[in-house]
Amino acid sequence: MTDQPTFTLDGEEIPFAEGQTVLQAALTADVYIPHLCYHPEFKPHGSCKVCTIRADGRNAAACTLPARAGMAVESASDALNGLRKVLVQMLFAEGNHFCPACEASGDCQLQALGYDLQVTTAGFRHFYPVRPVDASHPELWLDFNRCILCELCVRASNEVDGKSVFGLSGRGAGKHLIVNALSGRLADTDIAVTDKAVEVCPVGVILKKRDGFAVPIGQRRFDRSPISAQAARDAPRAARGSKEDA
Repeated sequence: MTDQPTFTLDGEEIPFAEGQTVLQAALTADVYIPHLCYHPEFKPHGSCKVCTIRADGRNAAACTLPARAGMAVESASDALNGLRKVLVQMLFAEGNHFCPACEASGDCQLQALGYDLQVTTAGFRHFYPVRPVDASHPELWLDFNRCILCELCVRASNEVDGKSVFGLSGRGAGKHLIVNALSGRLADTDIAVTDKAVEVCPVGVILKKRDGFAVPIGQRRFDRSPISAQAARDAPRAARGSKEDA
C-alpha cells in the first residue's frame, strides 16, 4: 500500500508526485494523452490545447493543470478526440504543410499526431500564407511555412542557449515566427547548429543543411511506431525534472 496520491484517468488510477501536471503524471504512468506543444524539458505552455481533457466536468489543458488527488479526468472520449482532430486540422490549414515532400516527414510530431487522430484532410479552407524561406545561414535553413507557433524554439533559445534568436510578432491570424536580427535573417544571429533551439522544433521549421533525407523515409521515428506508442519514452525525463525542480 502506498500513500502516493492518485486521480482517475478514463477510469484508470494514476499516481502522481507533488508538482506534476495531469499530463506529466499520465506519461509517467505510461498512459498517453495526445499533445503537441508540450516538451518534458520545458515549463508547460498550454498554447496548442491539443492535450485538452475534461477534469471534474470542466475542460482544461492537461499540460498545465496540476494533478489533484481524487480528480476524475476524461481524455479518450470521442468528443475530446474530435476537438483535438479539429485543432490539428486548423494547424494544417493555417500553414503550408506539404508532407510528401517535407524533409521532416516521419519525424514531424504534427504529421504523426494527424495520423494518430485519423486526420485525412485539413477540413478547412487553406490559408496558403506567403512565408519566404530563410536560407541565409551556412549550416541551417528556416522554412516558416511549417511553423505551428508552439514557441519551443523561442523558449529554448532564451532559456537554454541564452541567445534570443527567435521571437513571435503580430497578433491573431497574423502572428508569426521572426528572427531577432535587424535584417531578419538567420545568418545575422549568433545561432549555432548545436543550439537547443535547433533540436527542439517538433515540425520542420529549423533544419540542418546537407542533412536532408540522411535517414530514408520509412525508417524515421514515427515511421517505426505511432506517436502514441512513443510518448512515454520521454516520461522518465519529465519525472526526473519534477524531482530535480522540487
